[in-house]
Amino acid sequence: MSDIIQLLPDSVANQIAAGEVIQRPASVVKELVENSLDSGATEIKIHIKDAGRTLIQISDNGCGMSPTDARMAFERHATSKISSANDLFAIRTMGFRGEALASVAAIADIELRTKRFEDEVGTYIHIIGSEVKKQDPAACNNGTTFQIKNLFFNVPARRKFLKSNSTELKHILYEFQRVALPNPDISFSLYHNNLALYELPATNQLKRILGLFGKNIGQSLVPVKSETSIIKITGFIGQPRFARKTLGEQFFFVNKRYFRHPYFHKAVMQAFEKLLAPETIPSYFLFFDINPEAIDINVHPTKTEIKFEDDRAIWQIINAAMRESLGKHNVVPTIDFDQSGNIEIPVALKSGTKVPIPEIKVDPDYNPFNEKSSGTFQPKETSGLERINRENWEKLYENKDFDEGDTDPLGRNEKNLYSETETIFSERKIMQLKGKFILTPVKSGLMIINQKRAQERILFEKFLEILKTDSVASQQQLFPQTIELNPVDAALLLEILDDLQKLGFDIREFGGNSFIINGTPGILDNPSPAGIIEKLLEEYKNSPLDAKEKVREQVAASLARASAINYGKELKAEEMNHLIDNLFACETPNYSPAGKPVLSIISTEDIEKCFLK
Repeated sequence: MSDIIQLLPDSVANQIAAGEVIQRPASVVKELVENSLDSGATEIKIHIKDAGRTLIQISDNGCGMSPTDARMAFERHATSKISSANDLFAIRTMGFRGEALASVAAIADIELRTKRFEDEVGTYIHIIGSEVKKQDPAACNNGTTFQIKNLFFNVPARRKFLKSNSTELKHILYEFQRVALPNPDISFSLYHNNLALYELPATNQLKRILGLFGKNIGQSLVPVKSETSIIKITGFIGQPRFARKTLGEQFFFVNKRYFRHPYFHKAVMQAFEKLLAPETIPSYFLFFDINPEAIDINVHPTKTEIKFEDDRAIWQIINAAMRESLGKHNVVPTIDFDQSGNIEIPVALKSGTKVPIPEIKVDPDYNPFNEKSSGTFQPKETSGLERINRENWEKLYENKDFDEGDTDPLGRNEKNLYSETETIFSERKIMQLKGKFILTPVKSGLMIINQKRAQERILFEKFLEILKTDSVASQQQLFPQTIELNPVDAALLLEILDDLQKLGFDIREFGGNSFIINGTPGILDNPSPAGIIEKLLEEYKNSPLDAKEKVREQVAASLARASAINYGKELKAEEMNHLIDNLFACETPNYSPAGKPVLSIISTEDIEKCFLK
């Protein structure tokens, strides 16, 4: 039998390596900007066209390269950063493996122009699919400029699986933030299709954060600083009241390198214990300075997973630093007393003044078992509208024959569940619990409805119905609101703007990352259109879909969640009745758009078991 193992050609090996290092256009931006940082550049400019599909151009004013170095930079595992295995554990530079340029050259059309300060002329190199087409002396500025054209032109399967331009641009923006944040002393600019998304001058750390995420975030940040023999921690954390329900403003950096670390994230979250609203996450921008020998950054091709020699000690230091910062800046929970009546606090009396004994008034004739006593609940009389509505429901179900034997996942079958609405609407005994649940008796026991999820289901089906039509009338605002977003949210809003306009939003671009909200859907009752848009974007970022046939459904679900009433809002009886009417008019009243149960029934038998000895 002949030998079957053979060496792969360099072109194939480079394409395989590219699959690990270059996953999408954002990967190219990351790798090349890291090389610019290592070159000592103080100014880096990035130009993108069509989210990186057509062009990625990165220019810097760094040290540049000689003709020989410029050619060697495209060879696999050619690097100026390490010369022995021991150097891997003393790395403070960014790009060090020597894989990036070789991987990019294997799957793109590359033009390089570079010049050192001491040279009179620079070097021009043109490479297509790992094949050098041209190398000549050229007149160019000091530093280095890369032009990456037609990414994945020779790997159609990889190019086919790229997402929409807005999604790919979003990933580029994420990578841009991760290199710009830890390097505030360097000027960065980012342009997409000749439109400036970021123009960041060299500045301090706080101003860099404001430049990337908007001035509004400044009011929520408090500084963090801790220095030990193991690690030095600096940065900022967000106050609990500004915490959001989705990720996006949580950053760890070690020696100016971005990394992810769930274990350290728990250290931050535990420091905020009992300070955060349920299911919210605070912002944090934490920068670690540590001996390079105490970490291993050569764990993953993207270099975002890092091992720490003593992660348990660092966990304790992070947690203590967070608590110290929160304590120093008086970030403590407020005590909210539920005061149903006025409380009179007596003023201080002069010395020697007799303090009167407080009187306690008791009604000796009060009988809690007397129905006429003031302590029992008195149902209000049924109005004419409620009586007509009740009769309509009775007519709807008077000819139905329900079988109570079969059950659904909630403990009722569909027919049996809806048969119980006859009892609900005929007696109208409804109450609200903790501003979160609506309780009403049914034939088999007690029905509990989650009011927020119920309205999410109602709005979701309404929005879906609207999206099937051409458009819906917009309710114009008397005073249009202007909203300023960060570039990531602005790009996301532009992606779903057409669907929002069909839902009744009248939103226009106002230059940069600003938008004007002129109108909102008439079916929404919310005094803050800007707040609705911000919440919508947060919800949409949580689980965006790229399949075109699913985008509208996702927009409808996100808008429903953003527009639904919040927990804690007290509802009047009419509002609860209206909510239940609309819920049971839905095609799928049992579950929210996210698949969570909207209602549950506690059977009479289960209630009785609670009182058995």
